Amino acid sequence: MPSDDFIVTPWHVEGKIDYDKLIKQFGTEKITAEILKKIEKTAGEIHFMLRRGIFFSHRDLGKILDEYQSGKKFFLYTGRGPSGHTHIGHLVPWVFAKWLQEKFQTTMYFQLTDDEKFYAKENLTLEQTKSFAYENALDFIALGFKPENTKIIINTNNIRTLYPIAAQVAKKINFSNTKAVFGFKNETNIGMIFYTSLQSAPCFIEDRQVLIPLGVDQDPHFRITRDVAPKIGRPKPALIHNIMIPSLTGPGGKMSASEESGTIYTTDAPQVVKKKINKYAFSGGQPTVEEHRRIGGNPDIDVSYQYLRIFFEPDDKKLKSIYDDYKSGKMLTGELKAILIDKVNSFLEEHQQKREKAKDQIERFLLSEK
Repeated sequence: MPSDDFIVTPWHVEGKIDYDKLIKQFGTEKITAEILKKIEKTAGEIHFMLRRGIFFSHRDLGKILDEYQSGKKFFLYTGRGPSGHTHIGHLVPWVFAKWLQEKFQTTMYFQLTDDEKFYAKENLTLEQTKSFAYENALDFIALGFKPENTKIIINTNNIRTLYPIAAQVAKKINFSNTKAVFGFKNETNIGMIFYTSLQSAPCFIEDRQVLIPLGVDQDPHFRITRDVAPKIGRPKPALIHNIMIPSLTGPGGKMSASEESGTIYTTDAPQVVKKKINKYAFSGGQPTVEEHRRIGGNPDIDVSYQYLRIFFEPDDKKLKSIYDDYKSGKMLTGELKAILIDKVNSFLEEHQQKREKAKDQIERFLLSEK
C-alpha cells in the first residue's frame, strides 16, 4: 500500500519502511512482550528472530496460541513465488517455519505459485516459472524438513486439489474489493485478479486453523482470505510477519531475485559471495579509517551488520560485541564484512550439499493429487 515515503505490495517494495506506520496501514498487531512470553511458555524457548523483532507483527497469533494450549492444534503454511533463484532473504520465513513446526509438532505446506509469477512477470514463460519452482523447492527441502509431515504444493501440478477450495473463496470476493486492496486496473490480466483465491486455498486444506509465517508484503492476500473465511464456514488464518530483508546495496526496500548485484543466491560460490559483499554491501562506516576510529560506525544502517542480526549470527552476546565494536570504531567496515563473508559461506557450503541431496528426495515431498 503506498505511503508518503515507502511502498509495500505483494509485487513491489520500495523505500525505507517505517514498520510502526505499516502496522497501522495494514491493520495488523505488533508482537508484544506478552505474546513473546506465550510463545516461550508453549515452545520452551524463544527464537532469536522473535527476540530481535525480525518477526514483528501478527494477526490472531495470541488466539492461536491460547487454543493450542487448550489442546486445539494448528497447521503451518508458507510459500514462494518462483520468479528466479532462491536468495538468502527467502530463507527467513522458511527457517522460522521449521522452528515452529518442530516446537508445535505439526504439519507444514509449502506453496510454489508458478502461475502467479507467470501472470505477474511479462518476460517469464510458464515453463520457466515451473522450472524455478523445482529449483526453489530444493532450497526449502535443504533446510531439514521431513517428507512425513511436510508437503510441497506446485500450483499448476496441484490444481485438482486447490481448485475446489479456490472456487469457494473466489465466489465470495468481489472485483471492487480486489481492486481496492491491490490497485488493479482495467489493463490487469484476469489471472492476477483471480490469483488471491489460489493463494488462499492451502489455508483450508486441513480442517483446522492455519498459522502462516510470511514477509509482510504478502499480507494483503491474506487480509482478503480472513474476510472470506467465515463466509465459507472456515477459521480465519493467523499470520506472523517478518520484516523485509534489505538488498546488499542499501537499507531500504528488499532483496530481489532479479537484481543480481544486491542479492546473495543460495547457489553462489564462495568467491562470488566475497566479491558481492565487499563491493556492494552498504556500509555504515566513515569515509576514512581515521574518521571511523574517532567517530565510529553506524551498525543500524550497515547491511553487513543487519544480515548478521537478521539471520547469520544467532548468538546475542556475539552480536552485541560486534555492534559495540563497530559503533565505537574499534571494528572497521572491512572487518565487519569479513565476518559476514565467513558466516554466509559457512552456511552456504552446508546448504549447497543438502540442496544436492534434496534432488533425490523431492518426489517424497510433492503433494499427491487426490
